[in-house]
Amino acid sequence: MGKVFKYGDNVDTDVIIPARYLNAPAPEELAKHCMEDIDAEFTKNVKAGDIIIGGANFGCGSSREHAPISIRACGVSCVIASSFARIFYRNAINIGFPILECPEAAEKINNGDEVSVDFSTGLITDETTGETFQAAAFPEFINNIIEHGGLLPYLKARQEVSE
Repeated sequence: MGKVFKYGDNVDTDVIIPARYLNAPAPEELAKHCMEDIDAEFTKNVKAGDIIIGGANFGCGSSREHAPISIRACGVSCVIASSFARIFYRNAINIGFPILECPEAAEKINNGDEVSVDFSTGLITDETTGETFQAAAFPEFINNIIEHGGLLPYLKARQEVSE
């Protein structure tokens, strides 16, 4: 369960992690600047397990994987949005970071609400209001990628099993 940080439509990768910080050597350095151009207090207030909610086209813009890396490095447990830019979606899954598309949840859940997510079923519960929302559960292969911490660790584990 985590506290919600809610943003609107078209939150682009330059807002998630401004380009001026892309040379940061580690995810922890990126995390220090996550969302600062849209929410200067985000990194001071976010805690492990918190959740970002966005509107339509979350993660649009460049193809850089720094954006989901910086969000995950802040301790955010997942992003829920009405829709995601496809490259952001793929980058998030590739690094093992769960994201869920659920327009109803993105619309109705409020900033500051406490929310829990069951990734195995896609059930999103707004613990503040008691409302529940149904996102599509991840297919098994995506669950496997997320459980292994990303695509590369997943492929490495598969290779070791087959040897």
